[in-house]
Amino acid sequence: MHIKKRLAAAALSLIASTGALAELKVGAVMASFDDNYLTYVREHMAAKAKSDGVQLQFEDSRNDVVKQLSQVESFISQKVDAIVVHPVDTAATRSITEAAVKAGIPLVYINRKPDDAKLPPGVVTVTSDDIEAGRLQMQFMADRMDGKGRIGILLGDLANNSTRGRTQGIKEVLAKYPGITVVEEQTGLWLRDKGMDLTSNWLLAGQQLNAILSNNDEMGIGAAMALRQAGRKDVLVGGSDGTPDGIAAVKRGLLAVSVFQDAKGQAEGSLDAALKMIAKQPVDQHLLIPYRLITADNVAEFQVANKR
Repeated sequence: MHIKKRLAAAALSLIASTGALAELKVGAVMASFDDNYLTYVREHMAAKAKSDGVQLQFEDSRNDVVKQLSQVESFISQKVDAIVVHPVDTAATRSITEAAVKAGIPLVYINRKPDDAKLPPGVVTVTSDDIEAGRLQMQFMADRMDGKGRIGILLGDLANNSTRGRTQGIKEVLAKYPGITVVEEQTGLWLRDKGMDLTSNWLLAGQQLNAILSNNDEMGIGAAMALRQAGRKDVLVGGSDGTPDGIAAVKRGLLAVSVFQDAKGQAEGSLDAALKMIAKQPVDQHLLIPYRLITADNVAEFQVANKR
């Protein structure tokens, strides 16, 4: 009898120790590791995963829709506990959603919300309102320009809704200011060197600009660098995201304004949502992390808020 009890106790001990070692596994697929903002998202997500005892694996889709789907399918075959996806193309997420739902694996879309009007149970989004980012940026510029002047707009990747949302917000505010004219509008694909090249081309073409509004900080910084090289300090430049580089650019006066998109909030919010779904706990299907305006007057607050 005592032998049976000892064996049972040993078995329970083995089960308990095995359970303790059964670390949760989360796969995270990012559109592009080259995206500066996503660098901070990954770092904050990795830090939270470490503190929560979660095994987190990142994959780089290199802006390839087919590659991204393949990476998600690979995580499904590995039987991860949840998947976090930053979509390459917000109009091409249905296959990802269907694959995860069919496998019964919780899915979180981070930063970019799929274009699908309705997502099924087991799928949540952790994003910020890009339209509001555009409104905040343009309203600041309109006030600084006294409601008149000529502007250029640097667009992000045309395939995703962050570009559309931020630009829509800019144009909603512009509708109230007939004295402000958009004279240039081109995509810089979120990249600093593209923002620099486009701005240089606009200046070489003799375009007279009072301000440049950028869908992200990187293109805005590139635009500001091109303007400085041309000796033009009279043109206002706005960015969006509030990355550490963007915050530093506001402090230095390269950018007149940026709009803080909380990388830490999105990263931690997405992992929290994934863990809640794994534990079968209720979670809001659409979690919004608010934007905030960054100017020379309050930039010191954000230097602390967005430290890596």
